Amino acid sequence: MVVVEVVTVTNRLRDGYDVVVVGGGAAGLSGALTLARARRSVLVIDGGAPRNAPASGVHGLLARDGIRPADLLERGRAEVRGYGGQVVPGEVDGARREDGGFVVRLADGRTVRARRLLAATGLVDQLPDIPGVRERWGRDVLHCPYCHGREVRDRAIGVLASGPLAVHQALLFRQWSPDVTLFAHATAPPAGEEAEQLAARGVTVVAGEVASLEVAEDRLVGVRLRDGTVVRREAVVVSTRMVARSGFLAALGLRPVEDPRGVGEYVPADPTGRTEVPGVWVAGNVADLVAQVGAAAAGGAAAAAAINADLVAEETRHAVAAHRDSTVPARTRP
Repeated sequence: MVVVEVVTVTNRLRDGYDVVVVGGGAAGLSGALTLARARRSVLVIDGGAPRNAPASGVHGLLARDGIRPADLLERGRAEVRGYGGQVVPGEVDGARREDGGFVVRLADGRTVRARRLLAATGLVDQLPDIPGVRERWGRDVLHCPYCHGREVRDRAIGVLASGPLAVHQALLFRQWSPDVTLFAHATAPPAGEEAEQLAARGVTVVAGEVASLEVAEDRLVGVRLRDGTVVRREAVVVSTRMVARSGFLAALGLRPVEDPRGVGEYVPADPTGRTEVPGVWVAGNVADLVAQVGAAAAGGAAAAAAINADLVAEETRHAVAAHRDSTVPARTRP
């Protein structure tokens, strides 16, 4: 069994760190844990707004299925701190290059230096502007069948055509329930092969714009169309536009790009999270819009390993140069 050292939680920042991790979700904490175990000085700046905060539980995460999102992060913070890492609340509003590293500026005016940066700031879900959607988000307004499908199994499910993957979502959720209705909303009803697929799987298509969601006794009970018709539903699936939280990276030359599937914007990187800007890595939803918690955590660990290897390579170059200099006879030195 691994015994970790209990450390005092402090918001006091050091002069500098090997790595500053921006974002205290699964990706950021997993990266910080790997770095702390590698004996790196690491600071996590946690904005405190995880994407899955409204959800009752994290699902599909091996050995932690159903854990409350807040509990998972609390455990993660404790593990990082137990290995000597530091986790502090705060918002980052800028970063710049300086002396071969970076200076990170917090919204409260504090600054901190880092040799490397790991951005694990996640994304923002831009929800359809329909009354009731935001209020029920993460409860009975859902987006991911693998996160929430089993919890709404065999219920009356509605899929709102609010993005390019609506038909795909409807066919996926049909795996969990025989009662799935696709609301065309502001789009034309599916035609051709898509219409045939939906019909073959017994998915009903309802034309007409959705006006609002109907709620009774704190439960979703239906979808109201603009003409006043109410279709009974117990859960509604939406496609959000997912936009990476990456504003502070702009000054370093990193900006998000459009996902080829048309579902949002992400920051491109190689498989380890290395970006085109030397010294900057990304992990989690900021780099992979559809990553679930387990995948985000894995991305953070992979990025941390690559960052540590990069630091080792840099330190080795310096050590070799110093070693060569120390072994040159004094009379031959310039």
